[in-house]
Amino acid sequence: MIILGSNSDVAIAFVEKVLSEGQRFPEVYLFTSNVEKTEKLAQHFFAKYEQKCEIIHFDLTQENDFSKLDYINSELLFCASGFLGKNSEEGLYDDWNTKQIVEINYSKLIVLINYFAKKFETRGSGTIIGLSSVAGERGRQSNFIYGSAKAGFTAYLAGLRNYLFHKKVHVMTVIPGFMDTQMTADIETPKPLTAQPNQAADIIYKAYLKKRNVVYVTFVWWGIMMIIRNVPEFIFKKMKM
Repeated sequence: MIILGSNSDVAIAFVEKVLSEGQRFPEVYLFTSNVEKTEKLAQHFFAKYEQKCEIIHFDLTQENDFSKLDYINSELLFCASGFLGKNSEEGLYDDWNTKQIVEINYSKLIVLINYFAKKFETRGSGTIIGLSSVAGERGRQSNFIYGSAKAGFTAYLAGLRNYLFHKKVHVMTVIPGFMDTQMTADIETPKPLTAQPNQAADIIYKAYLKKRNVVYVTFVWWGIMMIIRNVPEFIFKKMKM
């Protein structure tokens, strides 16, 4: 199993869920830009589940040598890589902020996923699970740079799913709403609309077993985004969201 964004709360909860259900892998490959933090995670998975893990140092903001990944083979890829950055008012004209958001959430991320997608296609099997966001459903003034990257990622996963279907590789898009994670620790979110990582992991795991295509972590967000997507633009542009 390949995990991109290994220190994500949702990624950790998903690996816990998969292992607690009795699945084991020759190796779990934990991709991370923070090796020290991920080492503790690998030790935890081995101590609790006797699951061997290999830590792969990989920074999406840097140029990377993909040849060093040639030996990695897997039937399951779970992508939780993400960077929220500063909101649009604070970070709109901050070039560093914009670059980090775009590279980590989209431009360099899809190059990495493509690398493994080709391996899955050649083998003719496997599942790719990607976490996008409701922020990608419609650009809103509060976070439209992040939202635009996630919109691109959602479209990428949809196209990849379409392309790989006939290659017997499944691609699943997960669309969370508010999540109680490290990424949103400084943001006050409404509790009824906020999912816990363990709750998200359970939903994602069940959807993975059923080979679902697009999954909203909490169904209420499907309804909320349906309304937001259908607000006429001449009204929407005047709203503060």
